[in-house]
Amino acid sequence: MNKETNVVYLYSIVLTAVIGGLLFGYDTAVISGAEKGLQAFFIQAQDFVYTDTWHGITCSSALIGCIIGSAISGMLASNLGRKLTLVIAGILFFISALGSMVPEFLFFPKGVPTFSLLMAFNVYRIIGGVGVGLASAICPMYIGEVAPSNIRGMLISWNQFAIIFGQLVVYFVNFLILGPHTQPIIESIGQGVCALNPASDPWTISTGWRYMFGSEAVPAGLFALLICFVPETPRYLVSIGRMEAAERILTRINGATKAVQILQEIKETMHVKTERLFTYGYLCIFVGVMLAVFQQIIGINAVLYYAPRIYADMGLEDPMMVTVFNGVVNLSFTLITIFTVEKLGRKPLLITGSIGMGIGALGVALTFGNPSLQLLCMISIMVYSASFMFSWGPICWILIAEVFPNTIRGGAVAIAVAFMWIANWAVSTSFVPMFNIELTKGDGFGHWFTYGLYGIICFIAALFVWRLVPETKGKTLEDMTHLWKGKK
Repeated sequence: MNKETNVVYLYSIVLTAVIGGLLFGYDTAVISGAEKGLQAFFIQAQDFVYTDTWHGITCSSALIGCIIGSAISGMLASNLGRKLTLVIAGILFFISALGSMVPEFLFFPKGVPTFSLLMAFNVYRIIGGVGVGLASAICPMYIGEVAPSNIRGMLISWNQFAIIFGQLVVYFVNFLILGPHTQPIIESIGQGVCALNPASDPWTISTGWRYMFGSEAVPAGLFALLICFVPETPRYLVSIGRMEAAERILTRINGATKAVQILQEIKETMHVKTERLFTYGYLCIFVGVMLAVFQQIIGINAVLYYAPRIYADMGLEDPMMVTVFNGVVNLSFTLITIFTVEKLGRKPLLITGSIGMGIGALGVALTFGNPSLQLLCMISIMVYSASFMFSWGPICWILIAEVFPNTIRGGAVAIAVAFMWIANWAVSTSFVPMFNIELTKGDGFGHWFTYGLYGIICFIAALFVWRLVPETKGKTLEDMTHLWKGKK
């Protein structure tokens, strides 16, 4: 690190930005603890039948917002700036948290489940999803554009750490909110329709899920407030002609001598505000998009979103506690990237993680449903998720923030992250139907097929990284312009 670097200032603005990552993790994982109470609440509706299909749509509705938010993130980042876009994301998180907690606000009677109330709830979840989509694209971009090149990967890795920490926090918050209460008992009555067992805890049905969603308002409000005090990124300021402001921020972060050098490099590659998306060839966009897609189709969210149900299906007595333990393991392995990415590079960690995920997924495929191999199955799931946490989890975000040239970064990142959320939606919605496939009753075909498929994709991902992904360790963002021009 440059001796003149103002470490305290740099770390303070990065830590503020990564609260957006924490909210990303919090918002996407809160549904895991709340979904049974939510299902029990709407099962009682009198004006429509709340089927499994409606429950699936409701649980994944935030992903629609994620796709929208990521798709417009480039436009907002280029026209409003990185900072203001993050402020907007924070406000959307806050509105979504309170609206999901009390969807009846102003328009509906409290505690009466109706189809209209379901639509209102989903609108609030979609609003939060837009915030997630914006934060998922802009937080790593913001950190990448303020961080010195020699520690950029490490600092962007903190965003992934914050995402996993947010998921762990919400698992724990849901666990505390549930307290002595129990999840509702929901029984299938056929044709995708469920009924509520009268012995279910009424507090969980009427109140518990509300507190889970509402708890997000605390970190969301804090983020929306604190992000107002961070600076805009120097690269965005140069793109709109504010050279003096860019130099002031670069000087405060890097020191006066280094600031002049960095500013000159930015000017040389930022000769116009934007260029056409394919100015640097199709391979540049293809690599960025496929990095985003592979991060999802290797199947990790099938574990993260459905962990309590998976562990319950395995026959474990306390699936929520195992889910919390799995979250601690995930967080620990994320730290590996933070402390090694600048030494080992991006590609070695990605390839190693892909192979580890492949082995873990195949282990699950071969052991799931066998009571005598229950421990080995649980270990395989944890190998699978831990391998993701030191590889595809953080490094995909690092590469997406680094790999595109300055003049197309806003639009290219938006497209890559939009494809990521589309792939996320595809995996999340296809997992349960695939997992439950039976060729003959009780044969468990879907179990080994699903994880076997994820395992094969993991090995394909390793091959993709080895053959096509450039190593960006130690390179400046301006170096990306020359790298892709050389590959045209």
